[in-house]
Amino acid sequence: MMKKTLVLELGQGTSLRKESYTKAATRAVEDALWKNSIGIAEAFGFSKDDMLIDVTIGVQKPEEVDEEAIKKVLPYGNILVKPEFGGLDIASTNNTAKTIVAVAAILVSLDVEG
Repeated sequence: MMKKTLVLELGQGTSLRKESYTKAATRAVEDALWKNSIGIAEAFGFSKDDMLIDVTIGVQKPEEVDEEAIKKVLPYGNILVKPEFGGLDIASTNNTAKTIVAVAAILVSLDVEG
C-alpha cells in the first residue's frame, strides 16, 4: 500500500453551553467539510468509499470524544478518528461553566501504486 495524501481540511467547532467535547468536535469536522465538496477520488478513478480519511481532533479532554459520533458526520470513506490534547476550554466569568473549542484536521488520502 502506498498512501498518498491529497487533501487537508481544517475546521473549528464549539460547545457553548452543554460542555460537550463530542459536540464541539462534531462541529469542527462539519466546519471543515462544509468548506468544500471533494471529488478527488473520482478524479483519479477511485470511488469515494476508497478514500482514507484521517480525522485528528484537538480538545482539552480527548477521552471524552465519541469517535463513532464523529465518524457519522463523514458520508463515505475509510475513517480513522484520533482525538488528541488541544483546543481550548474557556471558563465563564463566574467559573460555573465553560465553552469548549475543538479543532479538526481532516486528511484525505488514497492508496495508490507508485
